Amino acid sequence: MNPSCAGCRDGKAFQYPFSMAFQPIVDVERRRVYAHEALVRGPRGEGAGGVLSTVDETNRYAFDQQCRVKAIELASRLDLTAGDARLSINFMPNAVYEPRACIRATLAACKTFGLPAERIIFEFTEGEALDVAHLENILTTYREIGFLTAIDDFGAGHSGLNLLAKMRPDIVKIDMELIRGIDTDRAKQVILRHVVAMLDDLSVTVICEGIETADELKAIRDTGVTLIQGYYLARPSFERLTPLGEIALAA
Repeated sequence: MNPSCAGCRDGKAFQYPFSMAFQPIVDVERRRVYAHEALVRGPRGEGAGGVLSTVDETNRYAFDQQCRVKAIELASRLDLTAGDARLSINFMPNAVYEPRACIRATLAACKTFGLPAERIIFEFTEGEALDVAHLENILTTYREIGFLTAIDDFGAGHSGLNLLAKMRPDIVKIDMELIRGIDTDRAKQVILRHVVAMLDDLSVTVICEGIETADELKAIRDTGVTLIQGYYLARPSFERLTPLGEIALAA
């Protein structure tokens, strides 16, 4: 066995029950659901904090693996595969030891539940310190398999533009702190407009998350961004995919 796989060989199982909620990412211009993001919840819909507090370096690999499989299984059973929406899964780069070895359970779940790799987005946050070379290897491998990759909370983490230059993800999700109150904050409007232009030049898809008001949505739409996520459109639904008819598209 590759020494880098010692963590998955010797790590503990993740024995705490959990489930998933799903929050839509909406293409407000085409009026369709672009993706559903899988979010960890307790077994009865409790917040993620209780589950995440049980994750440590000994069971992180098992937790990350179970989250991927649970998200694919539950989304498929909720009929995600009947449409063309994607499934967005958060993953922990530090729980991946060797990308091709650690992806086997994910690929098996995709095959079992009929979800093609190209329908899956893997999100990681730049909010934790990362081994950039290791992360680059993970994302390169995922793209070769057919997955889409996304930086979550862009602008809030350790590496910022350097990480973007090295990783070249398919998608960037703008940190919600830049979005909050953007309709009344000219500085935020200028920053977002230039970030969107830069990402467009790099052929990176932009998602703005954390939208809570109609005015915030309008200000973001004025920058040309069409992929939106936030409570204003739809809150996460426990063990349920929010149908288009329940999403607040008018603004």
